[in-house]
Amino acid sequence: MAISTPDQMGKVGKLGRVLGPRGLMPNPKTGTVTPDIARAVEEFKAGKVEYRTDRHGNVHVPIGKASFSAQDLSANFHAVLDEVMRARPASTKGRYLVTVSLSSTMGPGVRIDPAHAADLTEEDEAG
Repeated sequence: MAISTPDQMGKVGKLGRVLGPRGLMPNPKTGTVTPDIARAVEEFKAGKVEYRTDRHGNVHVPIGKASFSAQDLSANFHAVLDEVMRARPASTKGRYLVTVSLSSTMGPGVRIDPAHAADLTEEDEAG
């Protein structure tokens, strides 16, 4: 992760050929170009995760590592699901999430029904 102040972006821009393809180039939209470097570093060290959608509307986001417990992975999955639903534009009609798939880095994807995933969130909060 590369974080920069706005006044130093001219110098960091020279590293664009190296940082750009790796996805490390500081960007104001992602919060990596900020005058408050200390706060930005704390946020990213605490686990702030950015997610992006591709041109087909697919959202790719890591929810954890294989070393995480089942409860931690479940909590992260539900947090991601809640964030995606919160980011839903008000003008969107119909089903917002069509399919949800979970996979390890190089493993096969396991499909999850989005409606059932929302029910699991409610069950986890209840007990």
